[in-house]
Amino acid sequence: MNALKAALWCVLALAAVVNAFTGLAFDGAQQVVLSVGTGTVVIASAVVLFLMRERRRP
Repeated sequence: MNALKAALWCVLALAAVVNAFTGLAFDGAQQVVLSVGTGTVVIASAVVLFLMRERRRP
C-alpha cells in the first residue's frame, strides 16, 4: 500500500509540474490537450490519495 501511495505522489507531482509548464512550452491545441490531460491526472491522483488516507479515530 505504501508503494502505491509513493507512486501516486510522484505521479501527482510530475503531472502538476508538467501542467504548470505547458503554457510556456506549447501553443494552441497542443497546449490545451496537454493541459487537460495533465489536469485530469492531477485531479485523479489527488482523489485516489484522499480516498486511501488513514482515518484517525479520536
